[in-house]
Amino acid sequence: MDLSLVIPVYNEEESLPELEAWIRKVVEKEALSYEIIFVDDGSNDKSWSVIEGLGKKNSVNKGIKFRRNYGKSAALQKGFSQAQGNVVITMDSDLQDSPDEIPELYKMIKHDGYDLVSGWKKKRYDPIGKRWPSKLFNKTTSLMSGIKIHDFNCGLKAYNKNVVKSIEIYGEMHRYIPVIANSAGFTKITEKVVQHHARKYGKSKFGAGRLIKGFLDLVTLYFVSKFGKRPMHFFGVIGTLLFLAGFVIAAYLAYAKFFWLEYKMTERPLFYFGLLAMMMGTQVFVAGFVAEMISRNAHGRNDYHIEKNIGIK
Repeated sequence: MDLSLVIPVYNEEESLPELEAWIRKVVEKEALSYEIIFVDDGSNDKSWSVIEGLGKKNSVNKGIKFRRNYGKSAALQKGFSQAQGNVVITMDSDLQDSPDEIPELYKMIKHDGYDLVSGWKKKRYDPIGKRWPSKLFNKTTSLMSGIKIHDFNCGLKAYNKNVVKSIEIYGEMHRYIPVIANSAGFTKITEKVVQHHARKYGKSKFGAGRLIKGFLDLVTLYFVSKFGKRPMHFFGVIGTLLFLAGFVIAAYLAYAKFFWLEYKMTERPLFYFGLLAMMMGTQVFVAGFVAEMISRNAHGRNDYHIEKNIGIK
């Protein structure tokens, strides 16, 4: 199969028929074999009924319905696990991403050899309360990751199949897929300026809480990418330094006690700082051992409860 389109859905019943028709028109013009995988992330409107209708209308339309809302990352991860196309393209279901971009994105992966192409909504039609936090987020992520793209959070992205089968995303990590892919060794990453449309139906799911969660996830991702496979390099160094500092303090106090008999070691605050440093150092060092064992024995992906599916084997 040439192409898989993975589309997370959350309360977008009005947009789905128009989106499906637009995708079908564009892709069939290119004569590509394809599938559309709609992942309903626990919608509480009629989105799943619409997806069922689209599945009956055309067998290329497939659907997965979560029992509850897990988030966009979970929807993408489940869609990636089912995708069969050599090129995988993701887009949002709210009609703000243009299916007209599909042929060029496909070409950049299939013929130009990129691992991942991220859309860049250079001209956006979102309210200022969404644009400026997004700019701050993108600047920070680019600086911390070293990946020079402008729009990490754009839902319109294209991937080589090997990328989506090799990475795992969870929580709110969908914002950092280029960073995760790069950490996994897929370094041929670029961006493409894409059209952005004003929302036609429904309302935005963006909120201030997502910005805070995004920052915390960025810190987590930075730590995991650096030390996820070798936690002892982080905990061990800190634990050793703390223990050595405490040991030096204890040695100094013991020396002072040995040479000055009137010296009352336990009356000095420094004694307790030294004792505390050795205890904390030991605990952090042991935490490193535990984290190392967990890291070496951890396996498997997140499991999400599926209520229904259409066309999924």
